[in-house]
Amino acid sequence: MGEVVNVLVAFAVIVFIFRWATSGGDTVERRSATETLGFRPKPVTQVMIDTIANMFPDIPVDNVRYDLLRTGSVELTSNKILERGFLDAPPPAYYTLFPRDANAANTNRPPANAAGPARVPEKKPTDTLISRYNLQDRVAKAEPVPEEQIGGKAVWEDSPEKREASLKERKAQMILAARQRMLAQQQKSAATDN
Repeated sequence: MGEVVNVLVAFAVIVFIFRWATSGGDTVERRSATETLGFRPKPVTQVMIDTIANMFPDIPVDNVRYDLLRTGSVELTSNKILERGFLDAPPPAYYTLFPRDANAANTNRPPANAAGPARVPEKKPTDTLISRYNLQDRVAKAEPVPEEQIGGKAVWEDSPEKREASLKERKAQMILAARQRMLAQQQKSAATDN
């Protein structure tokens, strides 16, 4: 009989130690999140949210964060969107933990300064092909480009530097020829308007 009591006490101590070791990481914040949401939320980073938001810009960010809290996986959330076409809206209790921002209410996209994939900078309205390829001096000379020189068949050059220079020259000729055609068309339409 004494051995049975010792085994039961040892078993109870082992269960107590196991529960203490596995639940020791729960903080008050984590417990309140579990109680509020009704499930134990997985760790979610801003990069994960940005990844989904960039792939599916029409899905609200709150829906994305809520689903990521449930799954903890970008792949599972993106597969759910692809299969269903939408994500469930979070319950009202979700907004007690993650209040809506005034800026986030206006747009579903993450802010531009958020960490995530590099974004392509917007072109300035004054950025033209002439300025991008530094052809201002050739435009100032206003030398016409003969039609047979435009584009044309490229000759395979021996070195990569020569091939690059040849490609740049062909691009420049095509840009200048397109500019000539545009100016001629504008002059023609201006003459017909008068």
